[in-house]
Amino acid sequence: MPQPPIVSRVAWQADESLNNESPDYLEKVKAVFVHHTAQTNSYSCTDSAAIVRGLHTYHVKSNGWKDLGYNFVVDKCGTIFEGRKGGVDRAVLGAHTYGFNRDTTGIAVIGMHTDTQAASAATTAVARLAAWKLGQYKGDPTGTVQLTAGAAGGNFFGTQFAAGKAYPFQQISGHRDGFNTQCPGGSLYGQLPAIRSLAGGSVTGLTISSVTGASASGSTYYTRSAVTVGWKATTPAAFVKSYELLVGGKPVATVKGNVTTAAATLALGKHSVQVRATHQSGKVTTSPAATVVAERTAPTFTAKPALTLRTGTVNTAAVPLTLKWKATDSAALKEVRLTAPVARTYGPTTGSASHTAKSGKATAWKMTAYDHAGNTAAASVSGTPVILQETAAKKTGKWASKSSAGYLGGKSLSSSTKNASLTWTFTGRSAAWVVSRAATSGQAYVYVDGKKVATVDLKSSTTKYRDAIWTKSWSSSAKHTVKIVVVGTKGRPALTTDGLVYLK
Repeated sequence: MPQPPIVSRVAWQADESLNNESPDYLEKVKAVFVHHTAQTNSYSCTDSAAIVRGLHTYHVKSNGWKDLGYNFVVDKCGTIFEGRKGGVDRAVLGAHTYGFNRDTTGIAVIGMHTDTQAASAATTAVARLAAWKLGQYKGDPTGTVQLTAGAAGGNFFGTQFAAGKAYPFQQISGHRDGFNTQCPGGSLYGQLPAIRSLAGGSVTGLTISSVTGASASGSTYYTRSAVTVGWKATTPAAFVKSYELLVGGKPVATVKGNVTTAAATLALGKHSVQVRATHQSGKVTTSPAATVVAERTAPTFTAKPALTLRTGTVNTAAVPLTLKWKATDSAALKEVRLTAPVARTYGPTTGSASHTAKSGKATAWKMTAYDHAGNTAAASVSGTPVILQETAAKKTGKWASKSSAGYLGGKSLSSSTKNASLTWTFTGRSAAWVVSRAATSGQAYVYVDGKKVATVDLKSSTTKYRDAIWTKSWSSSAKHTVKIVVVGTKGRPALTTDGLVYLK
């Protein structure tokens, strides 16, 4: 574990005139005792240096000690202060746990933690400091060690110690484990297991959070080849030595513990991708696997885009159309995009959409299918809606011309004569009959290429103009005739026709 940042005695302005004796040193540090200073928690971290100076003065002048008793002091913002002089990287003998000062280091957290937990920043700093200090002597923050009592006494839990006899301790212990005191407070003492785990456990909460350069379908990611994998962990970066990106269980990239992404180029096929984290303690954790498929097979339009006329209100600038298609992919189709004449994006299961087009204008409808790997396929269809006015039809029977701004071109034909007919001839692939409708409108027979195909009722509770009421489409363009015949419906024989639209 690297040494964490530590504020030196010079930086916190220790009064070295209080210290006339040289420090004493230990052979090694076997354990860390955690304390609280039993002071207020309502302090500003800008005052922490002054608090440490006050502790220094109190320990020397009031307790009669040679120096500050603690080896290190930590504030609630996670700042670590050098305590007893002698060198932060050396095993300095402190005065913090009666009977067990030898072979140990004392870390005090500023504040009163009897009923209030220490801040996360503080416990993280304690864990970093303990891991580093124990690591200097190959200690294990999650392990135990035998400490020899330097004096007779007892602890908070009733254990009695005899001078010169060895006793087992956690390598990160609380003051109360070695002496009969409330310190470090019940709340901070309850945080010690988490501090031990943070200092010497494995990396926790490790999961893959993103695969850039790939798209997910369900739990599987798809890419053409290159990806950047991102991950997250609940263990702070300071405790992580390194991360490895694994593909098929083998490392393909290694980064430092403060980096959370790595790139890889994948061969075609299905891969198991994981991240392996090495804690500063040397313990290893591997994330759950993500499945990533690298593939380069383009989607397929199994049904090319096609246009048909549909029912709806007709205008010269907006003729109702239906655009149909079917796209598939060998792996996972993501979407189909319409790029012209308008931009739309459709899901993988959508196969049709309603649009409009300008009459008399040839329009190209361009589509691109995308799979989750980023492979694409393009297809298009063109069409021109043409409006044939009612005057373009061949008439039989009696028809009357009507004028209104609501009609296409301002005019229409109306008839109440049974068997009166209109016939349009055109070359196209789709047709729509356009009418005006009202509550008194009658019925008509529709013939296509000489064959009766429908009986259409124009009756409507609301008045409608330019309404494409009936449509017919074919697989390809050809010459056709559409004939409408007045049925002469009893009580409402009249019908008004506004023309025919066909698609070429």
